[in-house]
Amino acid sequence: QVQFVESGGGLVQAGGSLRLSCAASGRTDSINRIGWYRQAPGKQRGLVATISSGGSIYYADSVKGRFTISRVNAENTVYLQMNSLKPEDTAVYLCNIITTIRMYWGQGTQVTVSS
Repeated sequence: QVQFVESGGGLVQAGGSLRLSCAASGRTDSINRIGWYRQAPGKQRGLVATISSGGSIYYADSVKGRFTISRVNAENTVYLQMNSLKPEDTAVYLCNIITTIRMYWGQGTQVTVSS
């Protein structure tokens, strides 16, 4: 079993920055990939960024050059640094963890970007 805690959402003006974190515990050795998804009201959930246990990174085109996903192994934590935020980045951001056995979803953290 893997447990994790999401944090870091909030309200920010356009052009500002926020950092999200997803801190895992338990069987972290079974984790294959950690990622962030987002879902805005009335829209489908979409992939934002992922980082694999081997260090492979993926970004959605809409966030390339603005968001950075990173991992601190000693803390079992994945960070999503979000810079140059736009109003269209407003959404609930959810941490997603894929292990060798199952997938986990976090409850999400709200990110609101005002214009």
